[in-house]
Amino acid sequence: MSRIADRPTAIPEGVEIKVENNTVTVKGKNGELKLDFLPSVKVEIAENELRVLENENVRKRAADEKKITALRGTYTSLIRNMIIGVTEGFKKELEIVGIGYRASMQGNKLVMNLGYSHPIEYVAPEGINIEVPAPNKIVVKGSDKYLVGEVTAKLRRYRKPNAYSGKGVRYAGEVIVKKEGKKV
Repeated sequence: MSRIADRPTAIPEGVEIKVENNTVTVKGKNGELKLDFLPSVKVEIAENELRVLENENVRKRAADEKKITALRGTYTSLIRNMIIGVTEGFKKELEIVGIGYRASMQGNKLVMNLGYSHPIEYVAPEGINIEVPAPNKIVVKGSDKYLVGEVTAKLRRYRKPNAYSGKGVRYAGEVIVKKEGKKV
C-alpha cells in the first residue's frame, strides 16, 4: 500500500484545483500547471484536501495492484510538487568555475563563455526565468519542478566539471572529487 498516497494533500488558500476527465489543473499565483493521469487511478477533492485513489470502475488483474499502488504514490507526489510550484516556485543554482568562464544575460538570452571558440547562447523555455546575479552564478527559477531541473541539467551539460582541474559548470554546493594527475 502506498504510504505517500494514504495521507491527504492539503490545498492551501489561493490555489485552485480542477479535475476533468483524466487531467488535473492547478492554478496559483505563479501560474498554471497540468498533469494527465491514467484511468486506473482517480483524484478526489473534498474539504480542501486532495486524495489519489484506486479507480474501482476500471477492470484490472490481480497482478496490476502493485503497479496501481505505485502510481497512486507517484501521482500524489507530482500533484504536491505542482501545488508547491504554483505557490512558492522552485529554484536551482549553478556555479561556473574556471578562468575566463562567465555568464551574462543579453535580453532574454543567457550567454555563456566556457572556453570554447564561440559563446553559447541559450533561450529559456516558457515558464522558466534565468537570472545571473554574478558572472560566475546562474539561478534558474520556475513553477514546474521537472522543467527547472531539466534546464539546469542542460546548462550544466555545456561544460561538465573536469575531474582533474575542477573547471566547468556545477550545481551550487556540488562537491567535485579531484583526481590526481600523472606523476613524472
